Amino acid sequence: MSKNEWETIIFSIEDRIARVMLNRPDVHNAFDDVMIKELSVVFDEIEKNQDIRVVILTGKGKSFCAGADLNWMKRVKDYSYDDNLKGSLKLADLFYNIYASSKPTIARVNGTAIGGGTGLVAVCDIAIAADRAKFSFSEVKLGLIPACISPYVMKKCGEGKCREFFLTGERLTAERAHAAGLINMVVPLDELDNVVDELVKRLVSSGPEAITKCKELLRNVAQMPFDEAREYTAEVIARLRISDEGQEGMNAFLEKRRPEWTK
Repeated sequence: MSKNEWETIIFSIEDRIARVMLNRPDVHNAFDDVMIKELSVVFDEIEKNQDIRVVILTGKGKSFCAGADLNWMKRVKDYSYDDNLKGSLKLADLFYNIYASSKPTIARVNGTAIGGGTGLVAVCDIAIAADRAKFSFSEVKLGLIPACISPYVMKKCGEGKCREFFLTGERLTAERAHAAGLINMVVPLDELDNVVDELVKRLVSSGPEAITKCKELLRNVAQMPFDEAREYTAEVIARLRISDEGQEGMNAFLEKRRPEWTK
């Protein structure tokens, strides 16, 4: 699918940085089945592209993502259980694929993130939000629950905060979302791009294989008992020390020069 065929997103790659912009500003970048499909395709492409080092996800206009599109919800309301399950699994797969991406992902939260939009924030490795951003797990107000996004929000915010946020559906300021761990930093809107760009520079200065293995480590170790983690972590670092990238990184450090991957 060429970039001219995207209906709901803008996708570009420049200087090893992939940028994915939700492009439905007239409905605050709410997602529907088309956007879910397009995001799934583009993140599959990103995963296969070895030249991409960092992914930035953001929204066009004033909002990041307002959750599910109302017109799509009108259709979904009349779906059978089987059709609803099929659609929900596609959304769950999208969240997992972004979360499990081998590339570091940054959520550039330019504005409001509601419902599933907060899920897109939570599945990214690092989230930088403009101070005007607002967040809400508003599903209970519709007689629904934040089901597919819950594993990722609970990992970031913990069960205690999720009990409060999921059950009340209250609107959260960027500061409260930061205090809860949903986002990593709050900055003025006019500084958002500069902060994201500086973060990108820090990420691309690291070894690409090390970044990939670090993301695997983060996913795996949290699920392991200590005796299993002991052997797993020792094996991982032993392999990296003798790898081409590990050798280059250690030699560059000892020789007081920049490693080849930064050039």
